[in-house]
Amino acid sequence: MTLQQLRYIIAIVKWGSITEAAKQLYIAQPSLSNAVKELENELGIEIFNRTSRGISVSKDGNEFLCYARQVVEQADLLEHHYKNKRAVKKLCSISTQHYSFAVSALVSLIKTVNTDEYEFTLRETRTYEIIEDVRSCFSEVGIIYISSFNEKVMKKILRDNHLVFNHLLSARPHVFISADHPLAGRKLIEIGELEDYPCLMFEQGTYNSFYFSEEILSNVPHKKTIHVSDRATLFNLLIGLNGYTVSTGIISHDLNDDNIISVPLNTDEDIHVGWIVNEKISLSAVAKQYIGELKKVVSEFII
Repeated sequence: MTLQQLRYIIAIVKWGSITEAAKQLYIAQPSLSNAVKELENELGIEIFNRTSRGISVSKDGNEFLCYARQVVEQADLLEHHYKNKRAVKKLCSISTQHYSFAVSALVSLIKTVNTDEYEFTLRETRTYEIIEDVRSCFSEVGIIYISSFNEKVMKKILRDNHLVFNHLLSARPHVFISADHPLAGRKLIEIGELEDYPCLMFEQGTYNSFYFSEEILSNVPHKKTIHVSDRATLFNLLIGLNGYTVSTGIISHDLNDDNIISVPLNTDEDIHVGWIVNEKISLSAVAKQYIGELKKVVSEFII
C-alpha cells in the first residue's frame, strides 16, 4: 500500500468516477483502475461497487476511506512542515444543522489559529447529510439535535453508522420571529397562536421524514409552510411575511439581523443539541479545539 494509492482512492470519491479522477490527476484511466485493483487485492476487500451505471463506495470502502483520509492528511502536514519550515496548515471540516452558534465557534477558533495557512470547511446542511458526512469521515464533527420525538430513531441511525452523540446543551424551544411580528411583545407563545402565520422550515431533500426535521414539533400540522435551504433566506422570509420558525432560542446578533428575536414556546418538549463523531477515528487537535470553542459559545447563553 502506498500514499499514492490512498490519494487515488480519495480523488475517485471526490470526483465521482474513475474517468473524471484520471482526468483531474492527469493519468491514464487504465493506470488508475489498475492501481485501485492492486490495492483491493492487497487488502482483500472491494473499495468500490462496480455496476453498469458506474461505481459507488462499498461498506468496506467507507471504513477504509476514513483511515485513508487521516493518513493522507497527516502525511501532508508532515511533508509541509519539514519541507517548507513554515507553520503547519490547520485543517478541519464540520457539518451542522443551521445554528448560528456553530458559526460563532468557528469564528472564535480561527481567531486563535497561529499559522500562515489554514483550511476549514463548515457545511450548514441537511440532517441526513450531516450523518453521512461524519460516517464517511468527510467531516470530523457533526452538530444535530435530538428530542423525545426523534430520539429512538436518531439514536438507532447513529448506532448503526458507528457514530456517537455527545451532549452540548439542552434548551427550551423558542419561536424565532421578527421584532415587528404581532406576537413580538409576548413573554410566552402558545402553539395555537402560530396557526395563521407561515411556518419556515429547513428542507431535507429526499430524506424529509419528520425525524430528520431541524424544527422541533415538526409533526404538528401547519396551515402554511415554507421550506428553505439557508438561514439568510429563512430570516428574510420571517421578516417579510411575519413567519416563524422554532429552534433553541440562541441568536448571535454579531452574525444575524437584530430584527430577529426569540420568544419561549409553551411546550413540554426540550431540544438536546450535541456533536456527533465517528467512533472509528480519533479527532484531530483542531477538531477538539473547535468543540472547546463550541462549549464556550453556548455557555454564554441562558436559555
